[in-house]
Amino acid sequence: MAVTEAGCDLTYSKMRGIVAFFTAFIKERKMGLNDFIQKLVSNPHICQHSDVRVFLKIDENQNEETEDGNSPLCMTSPRSSLAEETQVKPSDFDYLKIIGKGSFGKVLLARHKESAKYYAVKVLQKKIILKKKEQKHIMAERSVLLKNLKHPFLVGLHYSFQTTDKLYFVLDYVNGGELFYHLQRERVFLEPRARFYAAEMASALGYLHSLHIVYRDLKPENILLDSQGHIVLTDFGLCKEGLDPNGTTSTFCGTPEYLAPEVLQKQAYDRTVDWWCLGSVLYEMLYGLPPFYSRNTAEMYNNILHKSVVLKPNVSNAGRDLLEGLLQKDRTKRLGARNDFVELKCHAFFSPINWDDLMAKKITPPFVPSVSGPTDLRHFDPEFTHLPVPGSLGNTDCLLVSSSMREAASAFPGFSYVPPAEEGFL
Repeated sequence: MAVTEAGCDLTYSKMRGIVAFFTAFIKERKMGLNDFIQKLVSNPHICQHSDVRVFLKIDENQNEETEDGNSPLCMTSPRSSLAEETQVKPSDFDYLKIIGKGSFGKVLLARHKESAKYYAVKVLQKKIILKKKEQKHIMAERSVLLKNLKHPFLVGLHYSFQTTDKLYFVLDYVNGGELFYHLQRERVFLEPRARFYAAEMASALGYLHSLHIVYRDLKPENILLDSQGHIVLTDFGLCKEGLDPNGTTSTFCGTPEYLAPEVLQKQAYDRTVDWWCLGSVLYEMLYGLPPFYSRNTAEMYNNILHKSVVLKPNVSNAGRDLLEGLLQKDRTKRLGARNDFVELKCHAFFSPINWDDLMAKKITPPFVPSVSGPTDLRHFDPEFTHLPVPGSLGNTDCLLVSSSMREAASAFPGFSYVPPAEEGFL
């Protein structure tokens, strides 16, 4: 018995040794090949030789891809090494300032070199998205952005493209500052100003609902003001598409201060979750803090679930009635549960609003941000604008792609978006 055990152990040791040998051998050969190719592609004269081009699988009329669509190399082609050919690449822009920062990357003020137009370019790191398994949210954001181009209070997507390691959204540039920024400075808004913003938000949410999209993350940080003073809703990463009027979903997501009770309880929820969030933001505009706020998150969650909303008398009766309707804990009784946006439009609080004029931007905004031009960044947080702009952002290409980068390169099929030529994007 002892001999058999020893024999098995010896065989196992031999197998481990063979595997280790071949692993080291392959790694060494791979590194050697990488070094060889790096030297090869760094010499443009050698790259033009027909035999070298065959070896590198570079064709005059296509990108440097293998037959299965995975790209082993990424060199100085004007196109991405990905299968998606686009008309614009990172180097077409001058990246001027960082104006925002998130979990997956940065938002930058950029100027298109040829047209001199200004855009907000959202640059996301693929490897971080993959690590956090957020591919679906990013592709959902792209999909929703494509549907939003026709609404005045939703940020528009002009273009999207990708390189081996980054995703780029080219968006409307809005420089009036976050609603959060202005609310922090002024603490509260007078009721007419709060009504104006709430009406534009409700209009945007109602439009999304008509497309069977639930926004799910309404908060002052996601609401921008343009240079005229109108609101622009941004960041569609948490949107849920394909939700019919009577449909529900159950994904736990959102921002703690604005979470609806049904989301906290991990119950099924529907589009009325957006009306709860609108009620929370309206309450914050009128009273200075979210309705159930506490520094202690557990206490705040308990307040959301069990405490009645406190409505002080410095708000009109119609305003308090609207807040009670929107912040109804039972979603089936919440304002908007039956006829969605129509119920809000008909509420007394919004009686001063002409909705057609609102959509046409014919109502003069109650506040116009002071900005001298597109490069005036006074309404952006200096924490971002003082950061150095990475030089790599305008760099389309790299010399070699590792296996992990190759995985990232192929993880976002169909991401690139080219607007119809007649729209004259750039």
